[in-house]
Amino acid sequence: MTDSERIVIIGASLAGARAADFLRREEWPGQIVLIGDEPELPYERPPLSKTVLLGKDQPEVAQLHDQAWYDERNIELRLGVKATAIDTAARTVTLADGTEVGYDKLLIATGSRVRKLDVPGGDLAGVHYLRTAAESKALSDAYAAKPRVVVVGAGWIGLETAATARERGCEVTIVEPQPTALASVLGQQVGDLIAGLHRSHGVELRFDTGVDGFEGNDRVTGVRLSSGEVLPADLVVVGVGIQPNTELAEAAGIKVASREEGLGILTGPDLQTSVPGVYAAGDVVRWDHPFLGRSIRVEHWQNAMDSGKAAAQAMLGKDVAQDALPYFFSDQYDVSLEYTGDVPRGTSYQVVLRGDPASGAYLAFWLAEDNHVLAGLQMNSGWDIINPIKKLILSKKPVDPTRLADTSVELTDV
Repeated sequence: MTDSERIVIIGASLAGARAADFLRREEWPGQIVLIGDEPELPYERPPLSKTVLLGKDQPEVAQLHDQAWYDERNIELRLGVKATAIDTAARTVTLADGTEVGYDKLLIATGSRVRKLDVPGGDLAGVHYLRTAAESKALSDAYAAKPRVVVVGAGWIGLETAATARERGCEVTIVEPQPTALASVLGQQVGDLIAGLHRSHGVELRFDTGVDGFEGNDRVTGVRLSSGEVLPADLVVVGVGIQPNTELAEAAGIKVASREEGLGILTGPDLQTSVPGVYAAGDVVRWDHPFLGRSIRVEHWQNAMDSGKAAAQAMLGKDVAQDALPYFFSDQYDVSLEYTGDVPRGTSYQVVLRGDPASGAYLAFWLAEDNHVLAGLQMNSGWDIINPIKKLILSKKPVDPTRLADTSVELTDV
């Protein structure tokens, strides 16, 4: 590629900005156009559910760089305008303002949007979702009044918003249709430990319970449960997952996964889509993972970082495969945790705990039937422990569960 060529990135997201950054780090001299439908400069999302909700920071803290940074690197920003169509034959992107932007190579980093709860009263004032900087600021401001909060969903966003609400003095109830917290990710045993953390901080948990609707006239006053009970609520936070924004790609004839396949824009390990010269990164991509041996889609910060860089390398013609292990982290109350690896749904496994959960610091491992490690979690055990956990996973070697649980045995010796 030459300095007369242009790479267009749809999605001024972490993945998109990371790709633009890496292109310049590699001293690629061509044009870069970064398109985003939000008016804000590109930002990352972890602070939005943590320090911003705690009232410690404003959303601007999540910005990756200031305007001068993009200017200095000759990265053109088209913010506050939505990409409405891709013509892969003409190699153009049409924007909502009617303009067209030509490209030589294209990266789709359109991210995801929150899943809306389609129940009566869902549009009442006081029903919040958390995805954007504006939504984070609105929710943080609402927490200041110390309302009675009902959180719908005990996934990562639900748990983090519940924790910040409690830390700000709100009364909090979590409603979740599954039998425990993070049941589909961590399973019953470790999910119960996470649930216990929230109970110890005064959160009321309602598992195996659905939501039939929200009560109120102009503003939410209660949450009607599947049992018929109505929980009083001044504020509701809904965290029932996200959906990748694949519509633009699909309309352009780019292959995407079905709901049964797990959604996402389909790519190979190099993140190139079914259309040559078009790549995908971040929440929106479902790629063939060379280590795991199957296609996966990952909705976390680290994947945006890794896939943004990998896509940039691939667009520059480098031989690259996105093979990083799935990884995420979370801060709740005074607890920090990290998880890495992947346990496919329907897989038979056993959980091995290392350390005493009652102490608040422990490790958890998910072992396949042949005892090789599929995934691991560290809770308040130090950020440096995650690398030995990754090495156990990447080795694919069976381990002795007894030695793995024994804290006197080094992880490198199990």
